[in-house]
Amino acid sequence: MEEKQIDTKQEGAIADAENQPSATDQTSIVSRFCSTIARWTKRLFFGGSNLLAREAKNDDIFSIEKIESPGKQRLKAFFSKKLAVGALIIFLAMFVTMLVGPAFFPLDLAYTEDSQKNVSPGLNMMSVPREMRDDVKSISSNSKFTVGLSNKGKVYVWGDTKLLSCDLSDIPEEVLNNKIVHVAAGTDHIIAIDENGKVYGWGQNSNGQYGAIPDNDNGTLAFMYTYAPKEVLEGTLDVANIKQLVCGTQVTAIVMNDGSLYMWGNHSLGATNLSQIKALKNVEKIIFTKEIAVAILKDGTYSAGNSPQATYTYIMVDGKRTRVKLQDYLTEQGLKVVDVGTAGSSIAFITDDGRILLSGTYSSGEDAVPTLADGESFVSVSGGLKHYTAVTNKGTVYSWGSNVWKQTNVPSKLSSVAQIFTGPFQNYAINENDELIDTWGLRGYPMGTDGFGRDIWTRIVNGGRMTMSIGAIAVIISSIIGIIVGCLSGYFGGWVDMLLMRLAEIISAIPFLPFALILSLVVTSLGLEEMTRIVLIMFVLGVLSWPGLARLVRGQVLAEREKEFVIAAKAMGVKEWKIAFKHILPNVISIIIVTMTLDFAGCMLTESSLSYLGFGVKAPRPTWGNMLDGANNSIIIQNYWWQWLFPSIFLMITTICINIIGDALRDVMDPKSNSGR
Repeated sequence: MEEKQIDTKQEGAIADAENQPSATDQTSIVSRFCSTIARWTKRLFFGGSNLLAREAKNDDIFSIEKIESPGKQRLKAFFSKKLAVGALIIFLAMFVTMLVGPAFFPLDLAYTEDSQKNVSPGLNMMSVPREMRDDVKSISSNSKFTVGLSNKGKVYVWGDTKLLSCDLSDIPEEVLNNKIVHVAAGTDHIIAIDENGKVYGWGQNSNGQYGAIPDNDNGTLAFMYTYAPKEVLEGTLDVANIKQLVCGTQVTAIVMNDGSLYMWGNHSLGATNLSQIKALKNVEKIIFTKEIAVAILKDGTYSAGNSPQATYTYIMVDGKRTRVKLQDYLTEQGLKVVDVGTAGSSIAFITDDGRILLSGTYSSGEDAVPTLADGESFVSVSGGLKHYTAVTNKGTVYSWGSNVWKQTNVPSKLSSVAQIFTGPFQNYAINENDELIDTWGLRGYPMGTDGFGRDIWTRIVNGGRMTMSIGAIAVIISSIIGIIVGCLSGYFGGWVDMLLMRLAEIISAIPFLPFALILSLVVTSLGLEEMTRIVLIMFVLGVLSWPGLARLVRGQVLAEREKEFVIAAKAMGVKEWKIAFKHILPNVISIIIVTMTLDFAGCMLTESSLSYLGFGVKAPRPTWGNMLDGANNSIIIQNYWWQWLFPSIFLMITTICINIIGDALRDVMDPKSNSGR
């Protein structure tokens, strides 16, 4: 019995011990108590809505919705629409690009370049093939393509090689299978000579570029070109005696070591003095400018025939730039010409004392020859279309002239230069081991060029700013008129409503596009300045586009003016115009914003339509519309797709994005319109 009583007492003690809270439990109780006191203190002094809302997120028993303003609710609803957000991002990116892009891609309205006409999209104008980079013999370019030759006799072509009737990258099999010792590129053809003296040509041959009679010759154009001599046509040239092969604008010349000269091609375009130069003896070097040929003779003199282009130069006399006859100056100073280069219609002569004298047409700063340090002199010079690049006796490279495509930005780390090959807007630096060191200049056009050689991307950026500006200002004008008319008509009603709505109907009845065309034609005949015409286009678009918005605002104001807050405002003596514009108008702002958004796209399309039809902004100032108008040609549509595709893509994407944003805003601001979606 005693043992049972002892066991019962022990069991009771154990049960009491289990019912007693542990130290951990006691700490938890104290913590919860303190937390409760802190929470109620916060609610006492700071309110409990935010606290209860946070608790509701983790509490399945009750839920408290966070109170949000209508603006925040609409903002959240808009950003919940992925398509609308994507459209907004794309539109903002487009808008920012068109707004700040012209600062990085400035537009020269007077710029044209025949050699860069209809260049296809790409950045391959300095893409020297990898196999040739360590084995460069020569690089030649006069246009949008370049031909290179390795010491192994292999020919490579890069750049925009597609002409209207052929592709220069389709190198003839004979050229590929034989060792080539000389190659040169003209503006539309390539000439190559193999180790056996045979001459090959490919590309255009409409004016005897290959030396032979063109395939399409019917005798009517024979006066325009000169045939190549028999040795060239029969392929019996003494290769070991060939010193230089050079091509120009549909012309070609071969200079022999003994000073004899072979020339052929279009003497009415690329070398108007061809017959005079062709008769020269003891020729050391030939260059072709845009219009003439210039020969350096072995005695250090030069000849350009009767052409005045190489007659005069400028020298500094007593600190003044003085024009003198070049040949007379060379004779008086006892100077000889050792090298010559050309940049378009400008000619650079290097004299035996290491100076450069310029002749011909001066433009874009080609005559700003760099000043050399003591002991430094020029040893070679080559030119592009509007720039020169020269090498000194210390291996230093200088470049000057037009810098539209950064072709005069010589790399700072460039050294050990033995030779420079220059293209229209490119430069290739070669060292003594015939290795390509560096290139700089025009790499290409990401969206191609148009029929005037103008960069499509630059024109799209600048044209987009013009198109968007016209659309935005036209919308602002139409919105101001529409809001004022709609608000007055809806609020006052009666004869005011009757008068204003009949006016809106009259404006709406005007056939917009024919009226705009007639008005534009009248303005053009008045001879107004370009900016005046552009402002007038904005004004016309705005004045003729307001009736739709006015009707929408009128309908909303008619509904709002019957509400209690309007009656209260009238009872308080608030002026009528304040009630209409300060009390009612803010309540209908949502429909205004949506309509303005959609009208923006509409005005952009209308401006583009006018420009496309030739009655809007006139070229050369670009808009997306007149860029499409410039591509309104069957040849361009079929062969130069990039000239119409890229402007239309930008216009399409912009207007679609604006419409998507407008639809989303309408759904967000008008819950009824979104209820069925």
